[in-house]
Amino acid sequence: MAVKIRLLRMGKIRNPQYRIVVADSRTKRDGRAIEYVGIYQPKEHPSVIQVKSERVQYWLSVGAQPSEAVQRILEKTGDWQQFKGLPAPPPLLVKEQKQSRTEIYEAEAKSAAGVADTPAKSTKPAKKVAAAPEAAEAKPEQTKVADRAEPNREAVAETAEDPAGAGADAS
Repeated sequence: MAVKIRLLRMGKIRNPQYRIVVADSRTKRDGRAIEYVGIYQPKEHPSVIQVKSERVQYWLSVGAQPSEAVQRILEKTGDWQQFKGLPAPPPLLVKEQKQSRTEIYEAEAKSAAGVADTPAKSTKPAKKVAAAPEAAEAKPEQTKVADRAEPNREAVAETAEDPAGAGADAS
């Protein structure tokens, strides 16, 4: 039985995603596979390539022949060079680790509040003085909001001409 390492196509119409499989050479492209040894997603930037190196090395050692596309993928990951005894290629580009949304939110909240990311032990008086004018500026804004609010009901009732008090019938 001739064994091939090739790509099995999956995904949508214009978004191909492949599995790297070990299959009998007589089976169809998307047919039954002996073993799944990796994935390849060419539409991502940079392309996602994940290969189970131990299993690929085993199948290459027992005589499995990679297709041209799979051989290029194995050359990029370094598995082909390892099998042939050649020097390793330069490392692949890897997508940056995504920062969690909570970390982004907390960082923006701290920057909006004017809180620095310094440890609690290293507080200096100069920083406290710098924070004090900001707090002083915040208090007058709060009093402006209070001035715009409706006056106190008791104060209105005292100044009202209604003898019974605040809306009661005087009759």
